[in-house]
Amino acid sequence: MKLTRILYSLGVFLALALICLSLVTSPAYTQADQALAPSPSTANIAASVQGPFTSEPVYPTVYNGDLRDLEQVDEGLQLVVPQPLRYIPGQEPKGSAPQLSGWHDSVVQAEFGAGAMPDPIANFPGLDFAAFGSGWPPDTNGDVGPNHYIQTVNTSIGIYDKTTGTRLVGLTFDQFFTGPGGSACDTSNDGDPIVIYDPMADRWIVTDFAWFNFNTGPFYECIAVSQTSDPVAGGWYFYELRADTGDFTGYLNDYPKLGVWPDGWYMTANMFEITGAGTGFGVRVWALDRDSMLAGGPLNEVHFDLCTGGECGALLPSNMRGALPPAGSPNYMATMSPPNLLQIWELHVDWGTPANSTFTGPVDVPVADFVTAQSVPQLGTNTLLDSLSFRPMMQLQYRNLDGVESLWLNHTVAAGDGIGGVRWYEVQDPGGTPTLVQQSTYQPDANHRWMGSLAVDQDGNMAVGFSASS
Repeated sequence: MKLTRILYSLGVFLALALICLSLVTSPAYTQADQALAPSPSTANIAASVQGPFTSEPVYPTVYNGDLRDLEQVDEGLQLVVPQPLRYIPGQEPKGSAPQLSGWHDSVVQAEFGAGAMPDPIANFPGLDFAAFGSGWPPDTNGDVGPNHYIQTVNTSIGIYDKTTGTRLVGLTFDQFFTGPGGSACDTSNDGDPIVIYDPMADRWIVTDFAWFNFNTGPFYECIAVSQTSDPVAGGWYFYELRADTGDFTGYLNDYPKLGVWPDGWYMTANMFEITGAGTGFGVRVWALDRDSMLAGGPLNEVHFDLCTGGECGALLPSNMRGALPPAGSPNYMATMSPPNLLQIWELHVDWGTPANSTFTGPVDVPVADFVTAQSVPQLGTNTLLDSLSFRPMMQLQYRNLDGVESLWLNHTVAAGDGIGGVRWYEVQDPGGTPTLVQQSTYQPDANHRWMGSLAVDQDGNMAVGFSASS
């Protein structure tokens, strides 16, 4: 396998791939705000892990109909548009601080590549704000399968014919999660959606979070699994997982992320204390019983809690494509730790004896120094956009190419001259001795680039999409 990959596309696009755009409003921060956060002690983070824990099985509401038979969104109806959630819960690092004075990224790609961007195979309108939006940020997300593209925003879902671009289904999440489940997932879906296509099973998984009362909880992750490869007419299983249990009771499961793995679906969330003092922060990671849920059986889960004192940031679960990992491989999870570490964790689930499940790490992988990107300007207003620079962006892509395992990851950094850029990495041998084999920050001009979305093909070629603004 070649060490050097071709960076096929670094541009602004809406592709039939993993999309993660953001229009997060953000106030301006002063130079005194945190730009280069200290790296927390690896030993302290490892010692913070609690678990494994389990919960009672959750049985699904079964929908055997055609989604086109449900009441679709009326495009002439203006949805209620709430204000954005402006506070930053707990002690989470601020992702909008100006870069350090005179900073320049040591691995920046400051020129456009020689290759031309290929024309898109398909290009069609997605869900628009006027008809389908419900507040901001939109949390745009999507995935592609053999015949369909599914897009989600806060708080609607659209299912499209991949060939023609025709929207076949347009529903709010409250319409989509149909049935008498009895929780907030029925009528009070609130966003942060995720769409994942599982190529091993040829199925779809769609999630978002929900609550009846933000000030009191409880907080749920709503999980939909398609019964067949047809997400329109093939039926769905709807699950309602209470996320705020144990030491995290009364905590919001914010920024949930999902990855596909042979022995489970793996999920992560930042846990913010809402109902108590309002200062608590931690991370929860789950393994979901993929085999059972594909068959419409109970949602069994194993989870671990970490960083209940706020020592670490968001984790991304690995999302595999192509050849399977070696039998028994754990799911890998990753985060960034300033100023120069990529950290990898391993979650190994034992469905036969859940108490034997393990969550270990982090393994520190040194990378080029990086600093937090500043807020991003936009035309026509002084309101800035949050770069979310301290968070890794989807996906943490896993590939097994001719027996060489690799993880691919991106996040936003301050590239230079006050401009944000997309930093990306390839790490090989994640289950042995994780080794960084390539990295770069893309910032070829004066435009800010942030909110990257990464995918890798069967030949090891990477594509990154992102938002851009000047």
